[in-house]
Amino acid sequence: MSEKIAVIAIGGNSLVKDKAHQSIADQYQAVNETCKHIADMTEKGWTVAIGHGNGPQVGFVLRRSEIAHQVEGIHEVPLDVCGADTQGATGYMLQQNLYNEFLVRGIDKKVATVVTQVEVDRGDPAFQNPTKPIGSFMDESLAMEKKSSEDWSVVEDAGRGWRRVVASPLPIRVVEEPAVKGLICEGMCVITVGGGGIPVVADDEGQLQGIAAVIDKDYASSLLGNAVGAELLLISTAVEKVALNFGKPEQEWVDKMTLEEANSYLEEGIHFAKGSMAPKIQACTWFLERGGKSAIITDPTNIGRALAGETGTWIVK
Repeated sequence: MSEKIAVIAIGGNSLVKDKAHQSIADQYQAVNETCKHIADMTEKGWTVAIGHGNGPQVGFVLRRSEIAHQVEGIHEVPLDVCGADTQGATGYMLQQNLYNEFLVRGIDKKVATVVTQVEVDRGDPAFQNPTKPIGSFMDESLAMEKKSSEDWSVVEDAGRGWRRVVASPLPIRVVEEPAVKGLICEGMCVITVGGGGIPVVADDEGQLQGIAAVIDKDYASSLLGNAVGAELLLISTAVEKVALNFGKPEQEWVDKMTLEEANSYLEEGIHFAKGSMAPKIQACTWFLERGGKSAIITDPTNIGRALAGETGTWIVK
Protein backbone atom coordinates (compact mmCIF):
# COMPACT_ATOMS: atom_id res chain seq x y z
CA MET A 1 0.00 0.00 0.00
CA SER A 2 1.23 3.50 -0.81
CA GLU A 3 2.85 5.41 2.06
CA LYS A 4 1.13 8.61 0.87
CA ILE A 5 -2.60 8.04 1.11
CA ALA A 6 -4.94 11.01 1.37
CA VAL A 7 -8.69 11.22 1.74
CA ILE A 8 -10.24 14.33 0.25
CA ALA A 9 -13.80 15.37 1.12
CA ILE A 10 -15.52 17.50 -1.53
CA GLY A 11 -18.63 19.52 -0.68
CA GLY A 12 -21.76 18.72 -2.70
CA ASN A 13 -22.52 22.42 -2.90
CA SER A 14 -19.19 23.01 -4.66
CA LEU A 15 -20.58 21.06 -7.62
CA VAL A 16 -23.55 23.45 -7.91
CA LYS A 17 -22.13 26.95 -8.20
CA ASP A 18 -25.43 28.87 -8.15
CA LYS A 19 -29.08 28.64 -9.20
CA ALA A 20 -28.15 29.44 -12.80
CA HIS A 21 -25.73 26.49 -12.97
CA GLN A 22 -27.59 23.45 -11.66
CA SER A 23 -27.84 21.27 -14.75
CA ILE A 24 -25.92 18.02 -15.16
CA ALA A 25 -23.69 19.76 -17.71
CA ASP A 26 -22.95 22.53 -15.19
CA GLN A 27 -22.18 20.01 -12.45
CA TYR A 28 -19.95 18.07 -14.82
CA GLN A 29 -17.96 21.22 -15.55
CA ALA A 30 -17.61 21.99 -11.83
CA VAL A 31 -16.39 18.43 -11.25
CA ASN A 32 -13.89 18.88 -14.08
CA GLU A 33 -12.31 21.85 -12.33
CA THR A 34 -12.08 19.97 -9.02
CA CYS A 35 -10.54 16.93 -10.71
CA LYS A 36 -7.66 19.02 -12.05
CA HIS A 37 -6.66 19.77 -8.46
CA ILE A 38 -6.98 16.10 -7.49
CA ALA A 39 -4.79 15.18 -10.47
CA ASP A 40 -2.21 17.66 -9.16
CA MET A 41 -2.15 15.70 -5.90
CA THR A 42 -1.70 12.46 -7.82
CA GLU A 43 1.27 13.93 -9.70
CA LYS A 44 2.85 14.73 -6.34
CA GLY A 45 2.71 11.05 -5.39
CA TRP A 46 -0.53 10.83 -3.44
CA THR A 47 -2.94 7.92 -3.72
CA VAL A 48 -6.32 9.56 -3.20
CA ALA A 49 -9.68 8.36 -1.93
CA ILE A 50 -12.48 10.85 -2.57
CA GLY A 51 -15.57 11.43 -0.47
CA HIS A 52 -18.16 13.94 -1.63
CA GLY A 53 -21.33 15.64 -0.49
CA ASN A 54 -24.66 15.17 -2.24
CA GLY A 55 -27.11 17.55 -0.55
CA PRO A 56 -28.20 19.49 -3.65
CA GLN A 57 -28.17 16.37 -5.80
CA VAL A 58 -30.41 14.43 -3.39
CA GLY A 59 -32.70 17.46 -3.32
CA PHE A 60 -33.04 17.31 -7.11
CA VAL A 61 -33.82 13.58 -7.05
CA LEU A 62 -36.42 14.03 -4.31
CA ARG A 63 -38.09 16.90 -6.19
CA ARG A 64 -38.28 14.89 -9.42
CA SER A 65 -39.71 12.01 -7.41
CA GLU A 66 -42.34 14.23 -5.79
CA ILE A 67 -43.41 15.72 -9.12
CA ALA A 68 -43.58 12.32 -10.82
CA HIS A 69 -45.71 11.00 -7.96
CA GLN A 70 -48.06 13.99 -7.99
CA VAL A 71 -48.49 14.11 -11.77
CA GLU A 72 -48.22 10.48 -12.84
CA GLY A 73 -48.66 8.50 -9.63
CA ILE A 74 -45.20 6.98 -9.96
CA HIS A 75 -43.76 5.62 -6.73
CA GLU A 76 -41.57 8.00 -4.72
CA VAL A 77 -37.89 7.24 -4.18
CA PRO A 78 -36.83 6.46 -0.57
CA LEU A 79 -34.07 8.61 0.89
CA ASP A 80 -31.50 5.81 1.11
CA VAL A 81 -32.05 4.99 -2.57
CA CYS A 82 -31.65 8.70 -3.43
CA GLY A 83 -28.26 8.46 -1.74
CA ALA A 84 -27.32 5.45 -3.83
CA ASP A 85 -28.53 7.17 -7.02
CA THR A 86 -26.44 10.27 -6.39
CA GLN A 87 -23.38 8.25 -5.36
CA GLY A 88 -23.50 6.57 -8.76
CA ALA A 89 -24.16 9.73 -10.77
CA THR A 90 -21.61 11.94 -9.00
CA GLY A 91 -19.10 9.09 -8.92
CA TYR A 92 -19.53 8.67 -12.66
CA MET A 93 -18.78 12.36 -13.27
CA LEU A 94 -15.75 12.27 -11.00
CA GLN A 95 -14.28 9.06 -12.38
CA GLN A 96 -14.76 10.09 -16.02
CA ASN A 97 -13.21 13.52 -15.48
CA LEU A 98 -10.30 11.99 -13.57
CA TYR A 99 -9.81 9.32 -16.25
CA ASN A 100 -9.62 12.01 -18.93
CA GLU A 101 -7.35 14.26 -16.86
CA PHE A 102 -4.98 11.39 -16.12
CA LEU A 103 -4.97 10.46 -19.81
CA VAL A 104 -4.04 13.99 -20.91
CA ARG A 105 -1.25 14.19 -18.32
CA GLY A 106 0.09 10.71 -19.02
CA ILE A 107 -0.60 9.54 -15.47
CA ASP A 108 -0.89 5.77 -15.15
CA LYS A 109 -3.70 5.72 -12.60
CA LYS A 110 -7.06 3.94 -12.68
CA VAL A 111 -10.26 5.25 -11.07
CA ALA A 112 -13.25 3.43 -9.59
CA THR A 113 -16.43 4.37 -7.75
CA VAL A 114 -17.68 2.18 -4.91
CA VAL A 115 -21.35 2.53 -3.98
CA THR A 116 -20.80 2.64 -0.24
CA GLN A 117 -22.98 1.79 2.72
CA VAL A 118 -22.10 3.31 6.08
CA GLU A 119 -23.46 1.73 9.23
CA VAL A 120 -25.02 3.87 11.93
CA ASP A 121 -26.39 2.92 15.35
CA ARG A 122 -30.17 2.59 15.45
CA GLY A 123 -29.92 3.87 19.05
CA ASP A 124 -28.03 7.04 18.06
CA PRO A 125 -29.62 10.00 19.92
CA ALA A 126 -29.95 11.82 16.57
CA PHE A 127 -32.94 9.60 15.75
CA GLN A 128 -34.80 11.04 18.73
CA ASN A 129 -34.23 14.59 17.50
CA PRO A 130 -34.22 14.79 13.68
CA THR A 131 -32.86 18.15 12.50
CA LYS A 132 -31.68 17.71 8.89
CA PRO A 133 -34.21 19.24 6.43
CA ILE A 134 -34.69 17.42 3.13
CA GLY A 135 -37.04 17.69 0.18
CA SER A 136 -39.43 20.45 -0.82
CA PHE A 137 -41.45 22.89 1.25
CA MET A 138 -45.04 21.83 1.97
CA ASP A 139 -48.13 23.49 3.33
CA GLU A 140 -49.23 22.47 6.80
CA SER A 141 -52.02 20.15 5.67
CA LEU A 142 -49.70 18.07 3.46
CA ALA A 143 -47.03 18.02 6.17
CA MET A 144 -49.54 16.68 8.71
CA GLU A 145 -50.75 14.10 6.19
CA LYS A 146 -47.17 12.88 5.61
CA LYS A 147 -46.56 12.82 9.35
CA SER A 148 -49.61 10.64 9.87
CA SER A 149 -49.40 8.34 6.84
CA GLU A 150 -45.63 7.95 6.47
CA ASP A 151 -44.39 8.69 9.99
CA TRP A 152 -42.36 11.69 8.83
CA SER A 153 -40.89 14.21 11.25
CA VAL A 154 -41.83 17.67 9.97
CA VAL A 155 -41.06 21.21 11.10
CA GLU A 156 -42.20 24.70 10.18
CA ASP A 157 -39.32 26.67 8.68
CA ALA A 158 -39.37 30.36 9.58
CA GLY A 159 -42.67 31.10 7.85
CA ARG A 160 -41.50 29.64 4.53
CA GLY A 161 -43.51 26.43 4.87
CA TRP A 162 -43.09 22.96 6.31
CA ARG A 163 -40.29 20.50 5.57
CA ARG A 164 -39.40 16.96 6.40
CA VAL A 165 -36.46 16.52 8.79
CA VAL A 166 -34.39 13.39 9.30
CA ALA A 167 -31.67 12.32 11.71
CA SER A 168 -27.97 12.90 11.15
CA PRO A 169 -26.36 10.03 13.11
CA LEU A 170 -22.64 9.43 13.49
CA PRO A 171 -21.00 6.88 11.18
CA ILE A 172 -19.57 3.82 12.91
CA ARG A 173 -18.44 1.54 10.04
CA VAL A 174 -17.75 1.78 6.32
CA VAL A 175 -19.31 -1.48 5.14
CA GLU A 176 -17.34 -1.66 1.90
CA GLU A 177 -14.04 -0.85 3.64
CA PRO A 178 -12.32 -4.07 2.45
CA ALA A 179 -13.16 -3.29 -1.19
CA VAL A 180 -11.92 0.31 -0.88
CA LYS A 181 -8.69 -0.81 0.81
CA GLY A 182 -8.13 -3.44 -1.86
CA LEU A 183 -8.48 -0.89 -4.64
CA ILE A 184 -6.15 1.53 -2.86
CA CYS A 185 -3.60 -1.28 -2.44
CA GLU A 186 -3.70 -1.63 -6.21
CA GLY A 187 -2.84 2.06 -6.48
CA MET A 188 -6.27 3.11 -7.70
CA CYS A 189 -8.03 6.40 -7.05
CA VAL A 190 -11.29 5.49 -5.31
CA ILE A 191 -14.51 7.51 -5.05
CA THR A 192 -16.42 6.38 -1.98
CA VAL A 193 -18.67 7.38 1.00
CA GLY A 194 -20.58 9.68 -1.36
CA GLY A 195 -22.93 11.91 0.61
CA GLY A 196 -21.48 10.45 3.80
CA GLY A 197 -22.46 6.98 2.63
CA ILE A 198 -25.85 5.28 2.36
CA PRO A 199 -27.06 5.07 5.98
CA VAL A 200 -27.77 1.49 7.04
CA VAL A 201 -28.52 -0.24 10.33
CA ALA A 202 -27.84 -3.85 11.31
CA ASP A 203 -30.37 -6.19 12.89
CA ASP A 204 -29.56 -8.77 15.57
CA GLU A 205 -28.24 -11.17 12.91
CA GLY A 206 -26.09 -8.47 11.34
CA GLN A 207 -28.24 -8.05 8.24
CA LEU A 208 -28.32 -4.52 6.88
CA GLN A 209 -31.26 -2.29 6.02
CA GLY A 210 -31.34 1.25 4.67
CA ILE A 211 -32.70 3.96 6.94
CA ALA A 212 -33.91 7.51 6.33
CA ALA A 213 -31.01 9.61 7.60
CA VAL A 214 -28.17 11.84 6.42
CA ILE A 215 -24.57 11.21 7.47
CA ASP A 216 -22.15 14.13 7.54
CA LYS A 217 -19.73 13.55 4.65
CA ASP A 218 -16.79 15.01 6.57
CA TYR A 219 -17.37 12.61 9.48
CA ALA A 220 -17.62 9.68 7.06
CA SER A 221 -14.47 10.77 5.20
CA SER A 222 -12.64 11.08 8.53
CA LEU A 223 -13.67 7.54 9.50
CA LEU A 224 -12.70 6.26 6.05
CA GLY A 225 -9.30 7.93 6.31
CA ASN A 226 -8.45 6.02 9.46
CA ALA A 227 -9.85 2.77 8.05
CA VAL A 228 -7.57 2.89 4.98
CA GLY A 229 -4.50 4.14 6.85
CA ALA A 230 -4.45 7.63 5.31
CA GLU A 231 -1.91 10.08 6.67
CA LEU A 232 -3.80 13.16 5.40
CA LEU A 233 -7.43 14.27 5.51
CA LEU A 234 -8.13 17.19 3.17
CA ILE A 235 -11.50 18.90 3.46
CA SER A 236 -12.34 21.02 0.43
CA THR A 237 -14.82 23.77 1.25
CA ALA A 238 -15.86 27.33 0.32
CA VAL A 239 -13.09 29.22 2.14
CA GLU A 240 -9.32 29.32 1.69
CA LYS A 241 -8.66 29.16 5.43
CA VAL A 242 -10.45 28.65 8.72
CA ALA A 243 -11.18 31.76 10.77
CA LEU A 244 -11.67 32.32 14.47
CA ASN A 245 -14.63 34.58 15.28
CA PHE A 246 -15.76 34.27 11.67
CA GLY A 247 -17.71 37.27 10.38
CA LYS A 248 -16.97 39.37 13.48
CA PRO A 249 -14.76 42.48 13.74
CA GLU A 250 -12.11 40.43 15.56
CA GLN A 251 -12.06 37.73 12.86
CA GLU A 252 -8.65 36.04 12.59
CA TRP A 253 -7.51 33.69 9.80
CA VAL A 254 -5.65 30.62 11.02
CA ASP A 255 -2.70 29.07 9.17
CA LYS A 256 -2.10 26.24 11.62
CA MET A 257 -3.57 24.86 14.80
CA THR A 258 -2.71 21.91 16.97
CA LEU A 259 -5.14 19.15 17.86
CA GLU A 260 -5.28 20.51 21.38
CA GLU A 261 -6.07 24.02 20.14
CA ALA A 262 -8.74 22.75 17.74
CA ASN A 263 -10.49 20.84 20.54
CA SER A 264 -10.29 23.88 22.77
CA TYR A 265 -11.88 26.10 20.12
CA LEU A 266 -14.65 23.52 19.62
CA GLU A 267 -15.32 23.44 23.36
CA GLU A 268 -15.60 27.24 23.46
CA GLY A 269 -18.40 26.93 20.91
CA ILE A 270 -18.14 30.50 19.60
CA HIS A 271 -15.73 30.25 16.68
CA PHE A 272 -17.22 27.74 14.25
CA ALA A 273 -20.81 27.56 13.01
CA LYS A 274 -22.51 24.28 13.97
CA GLY A 275 -23.91 23.67 10.51
CA SER A 276 -20.78 24.47 8.51
CA MET A 277 -17.24 24.74 9.93
CA ALA A 278 -17.67 23.02 13.30
CA PRO A 279 -18.26 19.54 11.78
CA LYS A 280 -15.20 19.98 9.56
CA ILE A 281 -12.97 20.83 12.52
CA GLN A 282 -14.49 17.93 14.47
CA ALA A 283 -13.87 15.53 11.58
CA CYS A 284 -10.22 16.61 11.52
CA THR A 285 -9.73 16.19 15.26
CA TRP A 286 -11.27 12.72 15.24
CA PHE A 287 -9.06 11.75 12.29
CA LEU A 288 -5.94 12.82 14.20
CA GLU A 289 -7.04 11.21 17.47
CA ARG A 290 -7.58 7.88 15.67
CA GLY A 291 -4.11 7.86 14.16
CA GLY A 292 -4.06 10.27 11.20
CA LYS A 293 -1.02 12.53 10.86
CA SER A 294 -2.42 15.84 9.60
CA ALA A 295 -5.48 17.55 8.15
CA ILE A 296 -6.02 20.53 5.87
CA ILE A 297 -9.08 22.69 5.28
CA THR A 298 -9.07 24.89 2.16
CA ASP A 299 -11.01 25.65 -1.02
CA PRO A 300 -10.64 23.64 -4.26
CA THR A 301 -8.51 26.14 -6.17
CA ASN A 302 -5.94 26.30 -3.37
CA ILE A 303 -5.44 22.57 -2.78
CA GLY A 304 -2.04 22.57 -4.47
CA ARG A 305 -0.82 25.63 -2.59
CA ALA A 306 -2.16 24.24 0.69
CA LEU A 307 -0.26 20.98 0.20
CA ALA A 308 2.87 23.06 -0.35
CA GLY A 309 2.25 24.84 2.95
CA GLU A 310 1.48 28.18 1.30
CA THR A 311 -2.16 28.53 2.40
CA GLY A 312 -5.08 26.67 3.89
CA THR A 313 -5.45 25.76 7.56
CA TRP A 314 -3.34 22.83 8.79
CA ILE A 315 -4.38 20.88 11.86
CA VAL A 316 -1.62 18.76 13.36
CA LYS A 317 -0.93 16.79 16.53
